[in-house]
Amino acid sequence: MKTITFNQKKTSAIALEFDELRPDDIYTWEKADFDNYGVPIGNSRFPLTDYFDIEIEGEAESPDDVKMILNGDMGRVKYIGCKMSGGEIICNGDADIHVGAEMTGGKIFVNGNVETFAGREMAGGYLEISGNTKEFCGASYMGEWRGMTGGEILVRGNAGKQCGECLSGGKITVLGNCDILAGIHMAKGLIEIHGDVNRWPGGQMKNGNIVVHGKLGRLLEGFVLDEVVTNPEIDGKSFEGKFIKYTGDIGLNGKGSLYLDAIANRDKLGEYGEHDDEYTSIREYRNL
Repeated sequence: MKTITFNQKKTSAIALEFDELRPDDIYTWEKADFDNYGVPIGNSRFPLTDYFDIEIEGEAESPDDVKMILNGDMGRVKYIGCKMSGGEIICNGDADIHVGAEMTGGKIFVNGNVETFAGREMAGGYLEISGNTKEFCGASYMGEWRGMTGGEILVRGNAGKQCGECLSGGKITVLGNCDILAGIHMAKGLIEIHGDVNRWPGGQMKNGNIVVHGKLGRLLEGFVLDEVVTNPEIDGKSFEGKFIKYTGDIGLNGKGSLYLDAIANRDKLGEYGEHDDEYTSIREYRNL
């Protein structure tokens, strides 16, 4: 195993671009390679060693044998782990945009908050964020209609708007709260949100599954209630408890499934008439 440690010396007002500094490219590098490398900053390049002290231990025969450790505030370092296919990156601090974008393998751990487009168009691998992330986590990029297609993202904090936009595979788990339009244009995959959701998850979704354990503020009109289910198995994973299951978005003839925790969202069950036998089982859960 080869461990390459980047100890930050100073920050930059203009973001450094780390898309060339990934295990795929640097697993053979020695100290002299880093000393001679110019990191892109805007339209120019500057010595990487102006910003980091580099420490190298061990040897690597492939990218999978590399562990990169970034120590410091990476809030002005973007494209960390972009397009990586193997190895491991540990970022001990906040990170800028496009962390893990288009990655196909390997693991990234960010011990802090992350800006927008974390895991954008990710196809494989694992991305874990200990703090919060902003808009478009696991989403497509501007002008594209396919977002994340594989791999797994875990956000231990909160996620911003349009998390999992155009999701076409893989899994996103948010342990905190989520803002509006999670899973918009979703076609496949699983989004699991443990906290509360502001409103409108699954807008214009065609397929896939969204599970909300917390309280949903507002449901889109394009979702039709199916039933209350107990301990459902969704995307090969068992979920304990009772969930209100909806299908949508019917505005696009969507076949996606939205599951809301029945206890946290018992107010949603009060919308149906007491005389309608079709909702007998639903009425039984109103007083959960």
